[in-house]
Formats: sequence, C-alpha cells, structure tokens
Amino acid sequence: MIAVQNIGTRSPARIRRQWVKRVLWGVLFGLMVLIYGSHAPLITLTKVDGQVPFNPSSCVFMIELSKLLVSLASLVLTEGTSALQAPPPLLRVAPYAVPALLYALNNNLVVLMQAYMDPSSYQVLSNLKIASTALLYSFCLGKRLRPSQWLALGLLMCAGVCHSYSSLDLEDPGRVEAEEGPRIHITAWGLFLVLVYCCVSGLAAVYTERVLKSQKLPLSLQNIYLYVFGVAINGLSSFSFITGEKSFLEGYSGVVWVIIAGQAANGLLMSVVLKHGSGITRLFVISCSMLVNALLSWAMLGLQLTPFFLLPVSMIGLAAYLYYR
Repeated sequence: MIAVQNIGTRSPARIRRQWVKRVLWGVLFGLMVLIYGSHAPLITLTKVDGQVPFNPSSCVFMIELSKLLVSLASLVLTEGTSALQAPPPLLRVAPYAVPALLYALNNNLVVLMQAYMDPSSYQVLSNLKIASTALLYSFCLGKRLRPSQWLALGLLMCAGVCHSYSSLDLEDPGRVEAEEGPRIHITAWGLFLVLVYCCVSGLAAVYTERVLKSQKLPLSLQNIYLYVFGVAINGLSSFSFITGEKSFLEGYSGVVWVIIAGQAANGLLMSVVLKHGSGITRLFVISCSMLVNALLSWAMLGLQLTPFFLLPVSMIGLAAYLYYR
C-alpha cells in the first residue's frame, strides 16, 4: 500500500497540477512585485513643482471603489445574484471594519510620505514592515520563529538604521535637490511616518489574514465586506475636502489612473495570498519590490544611488534569506 501511494503521488497528472499551481503563484507573485515596486516612482512622476497635483484621499477612494466593483462582478459571475439577496448578519460583517480603517490610514500615509523622501528611501525603509509583521505574527497569532528568523529581523532593523543615518536630511530637501541634483534623502518627519506606516501595515495584515481564514465564505464576498467599509471610510475623507483647494478629480492624469488600476489589482491579489497562502508571501513581495523600485527610479527619475545604499540592500537580502530558508 505504501508503494502504491508513492506511485500515486508521483503520477504525471499530480505533478502537472503541482507545476501549474507553482506557475500561477509565480505569475501572481511577479505581478505584485511589479505593481508594488512601481507605486512610489509613479507617484513621483505625477508631481508638479514638487507637489502631488491630485487629492490623495480621492485617489484612495477610487482605488477602494474599483476593488469593490471588481469583487461584485466576480461574486455575480461565480456565485450568481442569489449571493447578494440575503442581508449578512452584523456579527459576520463587523470584523471587516477594522482592517478597512487600518488600510485607509496606510493608503493615505503612502502618498503623504512621498513629500518627505525619495522613492528608493521609501521602498527600503518600508521593508521594516517585515519586522513589524513578523513580531505581530509571533505575539498575536502564536507563531514561533526560529533563532535565524529573529536574527533576520535584527538585520532588517539595522538595515533601516544604516539607510536612515546615511540619508537623513534635516535641511530643506528642495534646496538640496536644486543644488546637487536628485539624490537619496529623507527628513525626520518622513522617518517618523515610515515607522507608523510599518506598524499599522503589520497589524492590518495579521488581522486581515485571521478574518479571511476564520470565515468559510467565498473570497469575493469577503472582499465586498472589506471594501464596502473602505469605500465608506475613504469616501467621507475624500468628499470632506471637495470644498478645499482641489476638486475631487482635479490633477488626475493618465499616470494617476494607472496608479489606481495597479493598486486596485494589488489589493485583490493580496487578498488571494492572505486567504489561500500566508503573510510570508506578502513579506517576500515587499523585499523583492525594492529591486524593481530602484531600477524604475534610476530609469524614470534619474535618481543617483550612493555606494552606501548597497549596504542596507545587502543586509535586507541576507535577512530575507535567513528568514525564509
């Protein structure tokens, strides 16, 4: 019986299914890395006189609305309209309000941080969310980490400190850029925002994965619950600024719409990872997207990377190897 079972597990059909699954996960991983890594450079491309010309809150609202519409279409195509006829119990829907609040805060922080640092600084320092997510996994979900994984977290923290120390700019970044040309920089306020962003990001990821896996519901239906709150929260934020200096769609260009489409797709793909995979895959995306970001910043923005920049990059690469091996 053991011999027959081994033969069955190595049958061509089973091997083919495993390879197809790996290829699909590889394509999903590659798309997420590309989208994640291109986000900061694309936002920089939209700047006019160093300022983001559009309303960041309205941009986040359009991203959440796009994800909601895609989830609705997916649910109707897979489950039919009957899945939307009965109102869901309040206790089932209420848990999705928490990640919606956290993601709404983080989405706005991503746009805000671009004014206080260059794209590569943002991408490198945002890798600190690997440490915050792993710590929350360990303490909140009871996940045990090996000593080598804790060493990896220490390396990530050191990489963030090295990069921040080498690029910390307490002077006016606009004046420095005008005198010396584009270079890596980050202000003290930008460093604080990154730390807040990483902590909120880790908490949102851990909580969302727990909610998605604890309820045996179609993923498209769970996404609807999540994005309804996201649309409501970000809608209140965006429409409250309509009477201000910028109108709802003012400053929108083709690049902005590309950002909206990309971030909507990234959010939907991330829900697939958290539902059927684990948050570890999300951490892989964060690490690998740094390379995409650096290449795009060099090719699209002409950013000059200093040799010291390679030190935190190498430390992050070693930390990723130790954590995931």
